[in-house]
Amino acid sequence: MTSRLAVHRALAEVLDGGEHADRRAWHLAAATTTPDEDVAGELESAAERARTRSGYAAMAAAYERAAELTPDTARRSVRLAAAAVAASDAGQLARAGALAGRASEEIRNPLALAHLIQVRAHREFEQGSPATAGDLIIAGAERVAPLDAERAAYLLVEAMRCAWYAGDPDLAAQAAKLLRALPEVGSPLVGGALGLSALANGELSDAVPLMRGLVLAPDLSGLQVPGLTFVAQLCAPIGRYGLAEAMAARVEAECRAHDMGGWLTVAVEIRTEAQMLLGRYREAASRLEESIAVVGDLGQRNGAVVLAALLTVTRGELGDELGCRTAATTALEQARARGLRTAEAMALAGLGRLELALGRPEASLRTLERISPANAPVSVFSAPDRIEAAVRAKEPELAGEPLAYYLDWAAGVGVPSADAIALRCRALVEDDEDLYEQAVRAHEQGEQPHEQARTRLLYGEWLRRARRRAAARAQLRAALETFDRLGMALWAERARAELRATGDVPAAPRRPDDPLSVLTAQERQVVRLAATGASNRDIAAQLYLSPRTVGYHLYKAFPKLGISSRAELAAIVA
Repeated sequence: MTSRLAVHRALAEVLDGGEHADRRAWHLAAATTTPDEDVAGELESAAERARTRSGYAAMAAAYERAAELTPDTARRSVRLAAAAVAASDAGQLARAGALAGRASEEIRNPLALAHLIQVRAHREFEQGSPATAGDLIIAGAERVAPLDAERAAYLLVEAMRCAWYAGDPDLAAQAAKLLRALPEVGSPLVGGALGLSALANGELSDAVPLMRGLVLAPDLSGLQVPGLTFVAQLCAPIGRYGLAEAMAARVEAECRAHDMGGWLTVAVEIRTEAQMLLGRYREAASRLEESIAVVGDLGQRNGAVVLAALLTVTRGELGDELGCRTAATTALEQARARGLRTAEAMALAGLGRLELALGRPEASLRTLERISPANAPVSVFSAPDRIEAAVRAKEPELAGEPLAYYLDWAAGVGVPSADAIALRCRALVEDDEDLYEQAVRAHEQGEQPHEQARTRLLYGEWLRRARRRAAARAQLRAALETFDRLGMALWAERARAELRATGDVPAAPRRPDDPLSVLTAQERQVVRLAATGASNRDIAAQLYLSPRTVGYHLYKAFPKLGISSRAELAAIVA
């Protein structure tokens, strides 16, 4: 033992304080058996360097060992608190809880006190109830505020996030009240948090400018991962879906680079929700299915529930009715048990949209009516579905409230996609062709191709009922092309049914790996030969058919493939 200590001490002496400073600190620690502030100080410096080098798990380890070597009780608790929050950020919730439990309850250092509050609340947020986590933070923020208003403000922003997931407007209002009572602080997050509180309480005209002020701020360079995550979460509620995806991708990359498993799940959640809002359902579904099991294994049980709720939407939009209902059953049961009301609302929104796509507007309406405005922004994003369901269920009087709500939000965010959907909703309620045409044009400047396709579908239905079949086909074919491209099978089938009602013969859905999957076996053979340039007579001779039969098979195959001439076959069969 003595010789081992001597070896560590000798190695520490030969290592300089430059690029080998971390190795020197750990060798000194290994050579030290009693508290020593000098060694603890070197380990603390190594811990801070680990933040940008080896990651947060390594940071937690260095702070923990520094605490063990710290003679002063108060300073030891400060370092234990730093170790605990680093472990929490790394996604090591059990370890973080154990480290926090070793720190003194009488700690007075505001940063350390804030760290301990964060750790306990984060564990409760992931494994218990987000509302309880918010209550813990608010109680702790009241202790921190007299010592450091800036730290208290950061804690209250986290309380607001808890209120959002809990769908608890009272908790949000309580956090907002405490934020307003603080002396003026420099954090740009405060305005966004107050906006989130207003959103949860249905005050859209106040909410949107406050959130937009943060999201579009000219300089967010001072924010770390937790702050950037909060900003990314506020992008979707103000209609900036592409920005949400880009910011979440940035946060995700930071989390992966620095071993921040505690925030990675949130980044994945924000990014996949943004991908859904951009119509990229296949990509979102793939990421969700990969992530859910991993998140559960990390002990982030509530994070797994939120991802399951998002999966409900993606599976429904991709035409997987059974998968959608299965994911919804899991998400709803667990969300209700854990007080995750926003996740519950997301699962209901997925079910409501599924019913709408299946042509069951009454069931859709009853499902969507269960989503409260307190569950914003889910309540905002599901409002157009609720409006359509009410009109299609021949209960247009039930469309008034969600229409006013959505129009208020769309006017505030002022983005083309929201404007287009608002026009579509008005067209539905007012039965106005001019509004449909305006909606289609407005979508051209937007970033939601799936919503544009839905607008074209509804306009095409309107035109068909008005007996304007040629105009209807133009809208319906454009809608079908987009639905097929995005994999939105149920919506695509609705478009096909409408096209058939106009007398058109729409192309059947193709499997991505087999463009000829829509054809019969005989049609496939004929098409493959025709694609090589063979004439009807040549094909007939090879397949022992008559030239007339070959022509008939091509006549039947062309509409299924969405083409109108022999020259287009080569591109499909290649």
